[in-house]
Amino acid sequence: MITNSKPPWVADQGDGTFKNPILYADYSDPDVIRVGSDFYMTASSFAHVPGLPILHSKDLVNWELIGHAVTRLDALPGYDKPRHGDGVWAPSIRYHDGKFWIFFSAPDEGIFMTTADHPAGPWAPLHCLKEVKGWIDPCPFWDEDGQAYLVHAFARSRCGIKHRLQLLQMSPDGKQLLGEGHLLYDGEQHHPTMEGPKVYKRNGYYYIFAPAGGVATGWQTILRSKNIYGPYEDRIVLHQGTTEVNGPHQGGWVELESGESWFIHFQDRDAYGRIVHLQPVRWVDDWPLMGVNLDENGIGEPVLRMKKPDVGGEYPVAVPATSDDFADRYLGLQWQWQANPQQGWYALGERESHLRLYAVPLPEGEREDGRALTLSAAPQLLLQKLPAPAFTATAKLSFEPDAPGDRCGLVVFGLKYAALGWIKDDAGSVKLAYWTGDDQSETVTRLDGELTGTVYLRVTVSEGARCSFSFGPDGVHFESAGEPFTAKEGRWVGAKVGVFAANMGRSGSRGYTDVDWFEVSE
Repeated sequence: MITNSKPPWVADQGDGTFKNPILYADYSDPDVIRVGSDFYMTASSFAHVPGLPILHSKDLVNWELIGHAVTRLDALPGYDKPRHGDGVWAPSIRYHDGKFWIFFSAPDEGIFMTTADHPAGPWAPLHCLKEVKGWIDPCPFWDEDGQAYLVHAFARSRCGIKHRLQLLQMSPDGKQLLGEGHLLYDGEQHHPTMEGPKVYKRNGYYYIFAPAGGVATGWQTILRSKNIYGPYEDRIVLHQGTTEVNGPHQGGWVELESGESWFIHFQDRDAYGRIVHLQPVRWVDDWPLMGVNLDENGIGEPVLRMKKPDVGGEYPVAVPATSDDFADRYLGLQWQWQANPQQGWYALGERESHLRLYAVPLPEGEREDGRALTLSAAPQLLLQKLPAPAFTATAKLSFEPDAPGDRCGLVVFGLKYAALGWIKDDAGSVKLAYWTGDDQSETVTRLDGELTGTVYLRVTVSEGARCSFSFGPDGVHFESAGEPFTAKEGRWVGAKVGVFAANMGRSGSRGYTDVDWFEVSE
């Protein structure tokens, strides 16, 4: 049973301060807005479904996941199968004209937007502003004179252009791009790989906050002009400096009712993904200075601990959910599939307070000589983000196999994966097995003994994303299984942990696994 243990990472220190990161989880390319006394954040979700997570906070430190702006990627072709690294890139969230807006790019399909009256949804069907390859990281801006604009970057892998930002006029309803694009800034000489622009206006200046220098090694650049078309002055305002916060990369700025300014951004942490930091911002001569300027060189460095933002009150500690007892009619918001979910993948309610995962075969296009390839091709993996540098995930489940090749278990997934669970072999025996693999090959180690009934599967993750799997009959006594495994990030995403059922054989199956609960703890 779930014990409601302390979350493995809490940013709020309980003494009026917070520690970074505020979210030790893969919320890549975060953007944030304030609406009244509420803050809302979204992030990239790539090909995982549901996508465009919506998080809510009252103080910028304690966050809860309240919904998703995209429940399926039906507006984009080909997402019924895994398309690792494609899909929803670098969104911008805004509140304008009484509505919430999100603009994002799909690097192979174009620029899209959606709106909602409430950030928890429902969100409108995706609208494509422009079908185009390689236009990424769009950000809308509505000026006081009624004019609307969109700024975006380019992905050289799709269109051969890099380092540049482009400005286009946009219809005020956000549905059309108007006229030809205007080259806003070319960062090749001084700010290479400039991307992720966010547009703001303050004290008569137009500002573009844009990271440059690369995800793992870059810095925050600010562009400033009195005219939205430029020319723009440039200044580096945040870099790694003497800290361990590499990057620091893409994010968004908010101004509080108290007058304070804060900046949310991500740091690339390999298998843990792009984790979220919060930096103080102070304005000097109409330039923002982020973090702390310890060496007085005019460039800030990230803070690791800081007094919490002045939001006029104290709010309870909150973190995005991780554990799930599957007692509700819907999956917890923390769960994502590797592609658009299909009827017959899972059920809630077939067995009271259990999640049933069916051992469906992999897509026909992912088979070779009639046999499935690896779990990298399985769209039905049910996964969530790693929530901390060290944690334990435990699942209680039972297995009802039908056909040879049926398997189920607990998995840590990325460019490489490891899983522990059951498999029904060609002789009809059900064995405990340990799998390691990638998108090319897989190694299966069958462990001693046959298992029936219920088993508890566990993975213990330590610093450096070192994963140790174990199993037990009662949730108290556990036996190690398989060799230790170092988790590997996915394509543009961190590693994930979760549960699965699949048939890796030649034919369909009526087998399934029932998951009683899934718990994440310290």
